[in-house]
Amino acid sequence: MTRFLGALRALVSIAVASVSLIAAAQVPAPPEIAARSYLLMDVTANQILAQKDIDSPVEPASLTKLMSAYVVFDALRARKITLTQTLPVSPRAWKMPGSRMFIDPKMQVPVEDLIKGLIVQSGNDATVALAEGVGGTVEHFVEMMNAQAKALGMKSTTYKNPEGLTAPGHTTTARDLSILATRLVRDFPEEAKYYAIKKYRYPGTPSTNDTNRNLLLFRDPTVDGLKTGHTEAAGYGMVATAKRDFPNLSGGRRLLSVVLGTTGETVRANESQKLLNWGYTAYDAVRLFDGGQPAATPAVWKGKANELKLGRPDAIVVAVPAGSASKIKTQVSRPDPLVAPFTKYQPVGSLKVTLDDQPVADVPLVALEGVEQAGVFGRAWDAVRLWIK
Repeated sequence: MTRFLGALRALVSIAVASVSLIAAAQVPAPPEIAARSYLLMDVTANQILAQKDIDSPVEPASLTKLMSAYVVFDALRARKITLTQTLPVSPRAWKMPGSRMFIDPKMQVPVEDLIKGLIVQSGNDATVALAEGVGGTVEHFVEMMNAQAKALGMKSTTYKNPEGLTAPGHTTTARDLSILATRLVRDFPEEAKYYAIKKYRYPGTPSTNDTNRNLLLFRDPTVDGLKTGHTEAAGYGMVATAKRDFPNLSGGRRLLSVVLGTTGETVRANESQKLLNWGYTAYDAVRLFDGGQPAATPAVWKGKANELKLGRPDAIVVAVPAGSASKIKTQVSRPDPLVAPFTKYQPVGSLKVTLDDQPVADVPLVALEGVEQAGVFGRAWDAVRLWIK
């Protein structure tokens, strides 16, 4: 079981880390985007479709709350807290400046309402109340945020607080935000529903403070998240995600845009919408193999089975410029010989995808089934056969 879980964790990590760019010669020109940096990712295909300065350090502002929510959702999954559990509102939470849920120390607020306050109203007070409830102290919660960032592979991110107010050294990048947002949607599909809520307010708080700042939720029915942010230093930023029906893709096709450093609330929404629309029209998503379908079945030596099924538990999908699907070529790259044992979901080689002889994607393959080591006689016989080979 330990080996299985280890392989499964490696699979998730490799899947997210295996983002690849379509070769420069094949990239359709993206639209002009009025932002300091931006990124468009096809989440379904695990590919970056467009980018600008995605590794430049930026202030995340309230986009910080994506990580705060991730840590809270993780605590829910581990049953350290529950949605119906109530948390106190400390004076520190109550006095937080900036965006607020408008809760006070007289209240005991359910965790689910605090989550809605964090996401819909971007409440700094709700964020601190959750941080104290999950981490014991804000400072320990920030340590948890940074540890999680490191675990997700966010190499250029450092958090100094859970809410996103300007602080020295509190920075991230568009690339890191795309990693976080992708994992948030994949790791917590049920909890991600909170990001699609258009209006919410806690009883007894101002009725005028009830509207999600993500304008795309009100414009585009396929947009279901995620978060906006703004400070004077950061400008206006948005991480937006949409899921649209697409031919031959059950469950739809998800794109994610990160737009940072725009000049206004409407501008960030317009530029995010522009990127999303362009991605859906400029690129086709092509399903190469179904989830669980072998991409290759090479021979195995010294095992109880004679072959190893290599593939992915989820569908293998690639994004290519519109109309070019017929030119795709694939090649499996793997160790040779393959010698048992292999555990289920153990990484074994990759599927290299090219278009007009240019690299499109390098998709990690895993063992779809485990192969146990053969007995002494079987191993000895295969050792002879390998020596002759």
